[in-house]
Amino acid sequence: MTTATVTDERIARTSTVTKLLKRPEIGALVAAIVIFVFFAATTSVFATAPGASTWLRGASTIGIMAVAVALLMIGGEFDLSAGAMTGFTGLIVGVLTTEYGLNIWAAILVSLALALLVGFINGVLVMKTGLPSFIVTLGTFFVLQGIDLAGTKALIGQVAIQGMSNVPYYDSAKKVFGSAADIGGGLVYASVFWWLAVTAIATWVLLRTRTGNWIFSVGGQQTAARQIGVPVFKTKVGLFMTTAGAGWLVGMLLLFTTSTVQSNTGVGQEFIYIICAVVGGCLMTGGYGSAIGAALGALIYGMVNQGIVYSGWDNNWLKAFLGVMLLGAVLLNEWVRKRAETAR
Repeated sequence: MTTATVTDERIARTSTVTKLLKRPEIGALVAAIVIFVFFAATTSVFATAPGASTWLRGASTIGIMAVAVALLMIGGEFDLSAGAMTGFTGLIVGVLTTEYGLNIWAAILVSLALALLVGFINGVLVMKTGLPSFIVTLGTFFVLQGIDLAGTKALIGQVAIQGMSNVPYYDSAKKVFGSAADIGGGLVYASVFWWLAVTAIATWVLLRTRTGNWIFSVGGQQTAARQIGVPVFKTKVGLFMTTAGAGWLVGMLLLFTTSTVQSNTGVGQEFIYIICAVVGGCLMTGGYGSAIGAALGALIYGMVNQGIVYSGWDNNWLKAFLGVMLLGAVLLNEWVRKRAETAR
């Protein structure tokens, strides 16, 4: 008589390939390696220290926002006001210091408080009204854009702030947000270190804390999460405030790197943040994704954006690449997710 042995799937061994497939950022990692090798082999500047410093700088500010947007997408929501927030916070600091003589650090804190307030309002409106976050934050986007354009022009008679470097204590703020270190002949800007720090913190929160469990829960099954005691309202409002806070940080990085800010700063970037998050493994339906993946998505964008320039191509091809990258990432992520679910 033969006795059949039934293996409990909870203790069944999982192959290394299956473990890798279950990681949402694996596709973005492979793509980043391929793109780096391609441009390094086809251009003479891309892989040098000066060349790398350029695409790292571009990727860093996109990456900070992409990571915050990824957290929000994992939580099942979107924020289309994220791009306009970067210009809004920079203009607040610029107007308060150059026109009203406020201490630069006080102005920075005021802009942070206003950014968090906007994020809080976004979150409350989404949760209290039940409206899609796409609609609510699209409205916020237009409000911020109107303030950036009409409000700034009404206050100072123009739509750009210049001469920030003459403001008292500007140098101290620049050390924090706009400084650069010469590494191997290339300048590595403070934004790169902020990007790495934000990615590390977001990854730790997602994978090692109770808050991270809440984020995955509210994005995957909001009703079930509420039934088991997850603070859905607090979690989602906090995510909107996190995205707004990231917008403030990027606004400060841009302001103190260039010492200028314009009313259209950041406008149109919100879709790039979402693309980077999706390329990094986030599902549009929520409940699945990775902060590291979003950072890699931003790295891909930064490398392609500058690699096209180094290759001498028409930079309008970047738009076509973004479209292909988005569609490809959505299809790949769905395939990987289904394969990982069925693999043993």
